Amino acid sequence: MWQPDPTWRRLPAGRGTLTSGVWLAWLDGVEWVVKRVDAPGPDQAPELSWPGHPAYWRREAEVALHLPLDTPGAGLVAPESRAVEEDADGYVVWSRHVPAEPPPGPFTAHALGRFAATTLPDEPWLSRDLLPSRVERATGRGGWPTLQRTTMADLADALWTRRGHFLGRYAALPQRPAHGDAVPANLVARSGDDVVALDWGQLGFAPAGADLGYFALSGREGFDVLLAAYLDGLAAGGLDPDPEDVAYAARVMAVYTVVSQAEWALARAAKGEGALAGKYRHPSVAPYLRALQRQLPQLERLLA
Repeated sequence: MWQPDPTWRRLPAGRGTLTSGVWLAWLDGVEWVVKRVDAPGPDQAPELSWPGHPAYWRREAEVALHLPLDTPGAGLVAPESRAVEEDADGYVVWSRHVPAEPPPGPFTAHALGRFAATTLPDEPWLSRDLLPSRVERATGRGGWPTLQRTTMADLADALWTRRGHFLGRYAALPQRPAHGDAVPANLVARSGDDVVALDWGQLGFAPAGADLGYFALSGREGFDVLLAAYLDGLAAGGLDPDPEDVAYAARVMAVYTVVSQAEWALARAAKGEGALAGKYRHPSVAPYLRALQRQLPQLERLLA
């Protein structure tokens, strides 16, 4: 059974469905991040073993083994990879530690646009249908039932009822390379004109604008400022899609993601005692509601 070296320092972040831990290790005078991913068990969700599904468990190993994501000018670059070590129970990815100095939001949005203008090989293990897969998780719960108990009920119902229309148009747009988890914690530093990106476990294809919509949920700047920088990045990479299509994809990604996240946070809080409205300011709920409030202009533009 795999065990981390006792001299490694465990990092507080990085635990996921199959990620059992992330550590910081020194080797030959270099600081490395060591990430352990366990193979899915027979009782876990079957989609973890489907190569094209966003949750596919081996994607990060495949990316490290087969895709050189270090091309200057590509917008996003990965840290230096030392090794991928595999065993019967999972794998370990070693990558060089990069001190976090997140670039300004417009710089990152520009880099995401340039990355969307690059090309990726059509590998079966690259992620597809990322946003539809996320929304599909809510289908078995009947949509967003906790939001139906709030003042957001009418807007949430309109989004859920029309999800086939919005997601259908979104999925029909041309597919471009997408990091898939474009949050500030994964976009950690500048490297020349590029951004060093971590956690490539959802790398794949999505409409141009998808990464921007996800990033806009955490970016300090407004949606339109980030969109302008992203469009400039697409143009710098030689891609010239319809700006309205890009804005639409970003808007759909942002809106459906932020509403799903708010539902998740509220549903957890609703299990406790007391009225739901009294929990809106709780630290486990308030950040998601603030993020939802920031995206209300995009939600209203989508439904207009």
